[in-house]
Amino acid sequence: MSDERWRSPLGTRYASPAMQTLWGEPHRIGLWRRLWLALAEAERELGLGIPEEALVQMRAHLDDADLAAAARYERRFRHDVMAHVHAFGDQAPAARPFLHLGATSAFVTDNADLLVMRDGLRLLLGRLIAVLSALEGFATRTADLPCLAYTHFQPAQLTTVGKRATLWMQDFGLDVEEFCHRIGSLRFRGCQGTTGTQASFLELFRGDHGKVRELERRVTAKLGFREQFAVTGQTYPRKTDSIVLDALSGVAQSAAKMAGDLRLLQHEGELLEPFESEQIGSSAMAYKRNPMRAERIGGLARFVISLQANGAHTASEQWLERTLDDSANRRITLPEAFLGTDAILILATNIAAGLEVREDVIRRHVAEQMPFMATERWLMLGVGAGGDRQELHEVIRRHSLDVADGVSRGGANDLLERLAADPAFAGVPVAALRAELDPAAYTGRAARQVGEFLGEYLRPLLERARPLAAEAGLAEVRV
Repeated sequence: MSDERWRSPLGTRYASPAMQTLWGEPHRIGLWRRLWLALAEAERELGLGIPEEALVQMRAHLDDADLAAAARYERRFRHDVMAHVHAFGDQAPAARPFLHLGATSAFVTDNADLLVMRDGLRLLLGRLIAVLSALEGFATRTADLPCLAYTHFQPAQLTTVGKRATLWMQDFGLDVEEFCHRIGSLRFRGCQGTTGTQASFLELFRGDHGKVRELERRVTAKLGFREQFAVTGQTYPRKTDSIVLDALSGVAQSAAKMAGDLRLLQHEGELLEPFESEQIGSSAMAYKRNPMRAERIGGLARFVISLQANGAHTASEQWLERTLDDSANRRITLPEAFLGTDAILILATNIAAGLEVREDVIRRHVAEQMPFMATERWLMLGVGAGGDRQELHEVIRRHSLDVADGVSRGGANDLLERLAADPAFAGVPVAALRAELDPAAYTGRAARQVGEFLGEYLRPLLERARPLAAEAGLAEVRV
C-alpha cells in the first residue's frame, strides 16, 4: 500500500540525499547520543563515579537507536528527550543511572542543532565552491567575447560575456566569505543547565566552580567547537539562527540574480541553460526550450529568502530565559532553509557547468547596436575634420533617433550610411567611420578584469575556503 501522506518536495524532488540525511532523525539522535557520551566522559574525567563500562556500552550504541522504541516511550511520557534517554538506557544499561546527568533537554537539542547547522554550512560551502569552479571555467572561456551590456534592460555600452559572469561570481564570493566567517565563529551552547546558571553542575561537583568551567571546555572540545557561548538562558541565543538564515538567504539572493539574468539572456537567444536530449519543454508546445532550471532557482530562492524573516521574528520574541514558541517553528524553518539552499546550489552548479553560448546570436546583437556605440567617436572624427561639434551632435542625434525607430520596427541599422551621406560628415572618409565599428575596441578592461578577478580575488578565496568545506558530490537534477 502506498503512503498517502503529503511529503515535502524538498525531500522528494529537490534537495540532495546528503543534506536530507544531515537533518534526518537517525542522524540527529546519533548526535544526541554523542553529546550524552561526551558529557559522561568529561564528568568521569573530572572525578564523578561513572564506571568505564557505562562509557563502553554508550560507545557501542551511538548509531543504532531504536526509533520505534523511543516513539513508544514518547507516547507514554509526552517528552521526546526523556523518551530517548530511556531508549538509550535500554541499550546501555550500565549507563542508565548516569545518562543526562546534570543536563537539561536543551543540552542535546540545542547543541545537536548547532552541530547540524555547522555541518550543513560546510556542505553548502562545498556546493558554493562547485558553482564558482564551474563559473570560473565559463568566465575564462568567454573573457574576451564582446556582448551588449544592458542598463534598465536597454542596450548600453559593450562588456564581455566573461566579465558579466564575474558579477555573478562576486555575489557568490561574498557568500563564501560569509560562510567561512559563520563556520569559524559558530559557538557551542555547552553545559549551562536549566536556566543557564550551571547550578546542577555546580551541585554535582560540590561547589567547585573550576570543575564546572572545565567540564564545559572539555565537552565543547569533544564536539569539535573552539568556543561556547559565554552565557545562555536555557537555550542558545536564537539570534544565531537568524544570523545563519541571513547567510542562507544571501545564497538564495545570489543565485536568483544569476538565474534571472540567464532567463533574460535565454529569451535573447544568447545564453541557454542545459537541455537534455530527451527533455520536454512543454506538454503542448513541443518546440519549446524553457529555462526551467533557472526558473526553479527563482522559485526556491523566494522561499528561502522568506524564511529569514521567520528566524528574525523568533529571535526577537523569546521571553526571558526561554519560551517554547520557538520549538515548532524551528523544526520547520531551519531544515527547510538548508534543504532549499542545497537544492538551489545543485541547480546553479548544473547550469553553470553546462551553459550554452550562442556566439553568432551575440555577435548579431552587437552588430545591430554597434553604430550607436560608435557615435561619440564619429563625433570626434567629424570635429577633427573641421566640423562644428554642436552641429555634428545634432546631426547624429537626428539620424540616430530615426534609425532606432526603424530598427525597432525590424529594419536594418544604416546609421553609418546615413552619416556618410550627410554633408556635415563630408570630410570624414567612409573607411574611417567603418574602422570605429570593431566591438573589441569598446569593451574597455573587461577581459583583463576577468583575469584579475580570478587571480587576485577568487582563487585565493577558494583556497582559504576549501579546508572548511565538506565534500559536495554531484547531485541529480530532477527535470
